[in-house]
Amino acid sequence: QLQAFGGGLVQAGGFLRLSCAPSGRTFSGYVMGWFRQAPGKEREFVAAIKWSARTTYYADSVKGRFTISRDNAENTAYLQMSSLKPEDTAVYYCAAALRIIVSMIRVPSSYHHWGQGTLVTVSS
Repeated sequence: QLQAFGGGLVQAGGFLRLSCAPSGRTFSGYVMGWFRQAPGKEREFVAAIKWSARTTYYADSVKGRFTISRDNAENTAYLQMSSLKPEDTAVYYCAAALRIIVSMIRVPSSYHHWGQGTLVTVSS
C-alpha cells in the first residue's frame, strides 16, 4: 500500500531524499513515519510527521541531519537525509498510522501500513 523509493549508494557526508507514496489509496489524515533496519538489528524509529505537517518527531541519532516533510496534495512523504554516516546504512521503510498517541509514535507496532523498504548504503 505504500511505496518507498530513493535509496542508493552514497559516500559519507552525502545526501539522499527518500519518498513515500501510497499505491491505490490515500493516507489523508494519517501520521507518516520513517523507520530503518540494519542487518542483524531491530527496526528503529527515524522520524514521523503529523497530517498537519506542523509537528515532527526525530530520533536523536538523526536530529539535525534528517528532515521529514509531506506534501498532502501529492499524497507523498519525504525524508531528506544529509551528512550521512556509515551507521545510517539500512533498509528504510515508510509507514502510516491513522490514530496514534504521541508516546507511541516511535513504536513500529503503532503503524498498520508499511512500504516495502528502500536500501540506503553509506560508504566510508
